[in-house]
Amino acid sequence: MNLDFKNINPSHLAYAYSYLHRFMPMSQEELAGLIPYCEFREFNKKEIIVNAGEIDQYLNLVVKGLVRKYIKVKKNDKILQLATEGHVVHSEISFLTRTPSLVILQTMEPTVMISLRFDKMEEALEKYPHGERLGRMILSNMYIKKDERRYTWMAKSVRERFLDYVTQHPHMLQRVPQKYLASYLNIKPETFSRLKHLCKIKN
Repeated sequence: MNLDFKNINPSHLAYAYSYLHRFMPMSQEELAGLIPYCEFREFNKKEIIVNAGEIDQYLNLVVKGLVRKYIKVKKNDKILQLATEGHVVHSEISFLTRTPSLVILQTMEPTVMISLRFDKMEEALEKYPHGERLGRMILSNMYIKKDERRYTWMAKSVRERFLDYVTQHPHMLQRVPQKYLASYLNIKPETFSRLKHLCKIKN
């Protein structure tokens, strides 16, 4: 469900300003000029945002809530991303190439996102003075973090991956079902359970 721009929660606007300001200094006036290109979208828990085979029309910033991105592997869901507040989430290949998505995006909590349609993004990049640079910096940061995680996890043991993640994101143990965390960390469910138990004993 799209939210009426006039009824947007002021805290959501403040969040957008804070997020964009991390990449490039921006005045309130510049933000006011950029926001009309965006949509504030609200979803219920377990709602599909993008399904496999659809073309993803939106680049999304999670303001509140939790979204999982996954692919179906036989009968299992392989989690590729768990996007919480401050994370950008979309089907990258589909969005950029305008081809059917291979991944599924689904909310795991009631979720509010600031979303930018592909056509509106192109329009904003053309009209907004610093838009191209800002967009490039946001996407570059997203891809850098993605590769850093991949390379770091390749060099770590299963135990190290688990401990690193729960240390940095302890709240996720309460927000995400264990089977999804295990999938995301590429850990067998039974191994995840054992490591979680040992972690509790250690604490």
